[in-house]
Parts: sequence; C-alpha cells; structure tokens
Amino acid sequence: MAEEEETELSDDQKKGIAKWFLVNAPAGEIQYVSRDLKLVLNNDDVYNEAASEAFPVYNKCHLISLKMPGGFGDVLVTSYGELQDNEYLDPKTAQVAIVDHVKQACTKVRPATDEELPSAYVEEYRCALEAEILKYVAEAYPKGSCSVYCTNGKDVEEPGSDFDLVVVIAAARLSPQNFCNGSWRTIWNIEFKDDIQKLELNGKLKVGAHYFEEGNVQLDTKHECRDSTMFQSPDDTAISVANLIRRHETAYMASLEESYFKLSDNTFKDLRRKLPITRTLFPWRSTRQFSLKREISEELGIGK
Repeated sequence: MAEEEETELSDDQKKGIAKWFLVNAPAGEIQYVSRDLKLVLNNDDVYNEAASEAFPVYNKCHLISLKMPGGFGDVLVTSYGELQDNEYLDPKTAQVAIVDHVKQACTKVRPATDEELPSAYVEEYRCALEAEILKYVAEAYPKGSCSVYCTNGKDVEEPGSDFDLVVVIAAARLSPQNFCNGSWRTIWNIEFKDDIQKLELNGKLKVGAHYFEEGNVQLDTKHECRDSTMFQSPDDTAISVANLIRRHETAYMASLEESYFKLSDNTFKDLRRKLPITRTLFPWRSTRQFSLKREISEELGIGK
C-alpha cells in the first residue's frame, strides 16, 4: 500500500497550534516558547496573529505583574482590572496602565477617571481590605503582588445595597538558569450582602511549577474553598477577611506538603515500570528527600 502523502497545514491550523503552545506555556516561559515558535513557523504573519491573540490570554491567566513608568509601582494584568483591550486599572494608585501584551511591558500610564473608580463608600472598604492584604502578602509571599478590585456595585453610595470585591494575589519565582519556574495565584470573590449583614467568600487557588533539568516535570494543582464572616466596619471587615484568607491558604500549603510527603508510599510505587531503562533500582527508601512542596516554597519565597 502506497504511503499517504502528507498534507500541508493551512495557515489557520498553524496559528491554532501556535496559540495552544503559547497559552499553555509554564509560568514565565512564554517568551522562550514564542522565540522557538517563530523559528519553526518561519512565517511572520502567522506568528504575529497567534501572538496577538495568545499573549493577552496568557498574561491575564498568569496574573503577571508589570512595572509602571513614573514610579507608580507595579500593576497586575488581570481581567478584574481590565478596562479596555490594553488598559488595566491599578486600584492602589488610581492609575490606568497601557500594556503591550506581546512585549509584556507597561508603555505608559494615565490617571483613572471618576467613572472608572468606586464610590467613596465602597472605596473605604476596598482600601481597608487592600491594606490588610498587603501586610499578609508581604509576610507570606515576599515576591508577591496583590490588588483588590470592585467588580459589582461600585456606584453604591451608602449602606443598604450589596457590592462585590475581588482579592487577587500572585507570586512567581522565575529561575530558568536553575531550570525551575513556579507560580502561586489566588482569587477571592467577596460578596458584601447588606440585607443579611454577611460576607460570602469564594476562593480559587492555583499552584504551578516546572522543573526541566535533564527532564520535564510539571505541577499544576487547583483548589477551591468557601467561607463567610459578618458585615462590619471597614477596618474590622478587612481584618476578618484577611485572617480567613490567611487560614485557608496556609491550610492548602500544609495539604500540599502532606500529599507530597506521601509520594514515596503511594504514587511512586504505583509507577508501571519498576525499573527504568537504565535498569537501576529507584531509591524508594529515600524518596522523602524529593519534597516538591519544599522546593515550591523556596522558589516562591513562601513562609520566609
């Protein structure tokens, strides 16, 4: 039987494949992937289309932090602060950053308009919560960034109506020279329910790590949790919410540590191949030395 002739991929197919590789690049590695893809595609038009669509998705998914010109500090690139395609609000400074997604750089800033900012009533709660979260992040994630956004009810002027805030925390430790990159991302949706004087919290935690020294090992784990607290004054509410976030994130890190501590007794021994290709026995009794949790903590600066 004659061999089937290989069919040349269309430009749309090539763009789709390129986008997949870009969007799924590990934390901090999209620029390396894009450089190689550009060489493989050998077609600037296809690459530019793929990059223009993939980079914004990647940047917002990984909650990258970019330095703003003019000494305004850093801005988180997240859908919660997105005003237009390339404009992102930084609530801490009330500035709007204009971002070049492909270059992963902030090109300029402008002051936010009154319409883009919450009312004074909502801002009091947002600002108090952000102050507490900044303290927590400084202690737990020395390499981390955070912001608090109003996602619903930003025009509420006084008690009697509901509004929502979102806490975004992102920490990344990129060390490609040591063949290791990692990220920690958490998003906390907080519903302020005035009628029942209660706050509902919904947290989504994501941890990713990539080790590629003489191999390719990736960690991609997710966790969701819920909690609630009383609707109080801005300062008391902020302290209560920050304590809940601290408790849940600390508990999740502890659960990761416990899971990977048990790898030697469970997952490693369930490997199908008892002997590697080298025919060398795996050191089962010393597998406890491979603590991914410890490596992640060290790379992200957690707990220091």
